[in-house]
Amino acid sequence: MYPPKLQAIIDLFESLPEEEKRENLIAYAEQAKKHGPKEGEKFDLEDVRKDEECTDTVGVFMQVDAERRVHFRITLGPQVQTLTKAMTAILCRGLDGCTLEEVLELPADFVPKIVGGQLVRIRSQTVYYILTRMKSACKAYANRLRAAAGGMTNDK
Repeated sequence: MYPPKLQAIIDLFESLPEEEKRENLIAYAEQAKKHGPKEGEKFDLEDVRKDEECTDTVGVFMQVDAERRVHFRITLGPQVQTLTKAMTAILCRGLDGCTLEEVLELPADFVPKIVGGQLVRIRSQTVYYILTRMKSACKAYANRLRAAAGGMTNDK
């Protein structure tokens, strides 16, 4: 149901008591900067903006390889909350190498399994924000591909 890398993370979090979940979320949050763009990397889509749902600017950078598998890099402004940072690291790792379609079709029901029901209720916008932005990037890229394919057939 979920991509294998994400499923492994879900399984880990589901096996933990509440306090250890929070400790692991903090550990993931500390890894968020590792998922930023590396010098010299080229991206097929870049979306950097400040939204109402987030406390600071977030940049979503997406590469799409020859098999249409996506690789995300994310930049987070200094005011971004710990939970958003944690979800950034989890999603960059868990969705790496998925197809555009797998990301677009991914149900968000795994989020409470990772962060716990209480944090989802308290921080509902925060926990889903990065996933929403990643899906938005995939949709924009897929639309661009469809437009390019449509343009080629109209030229004939």
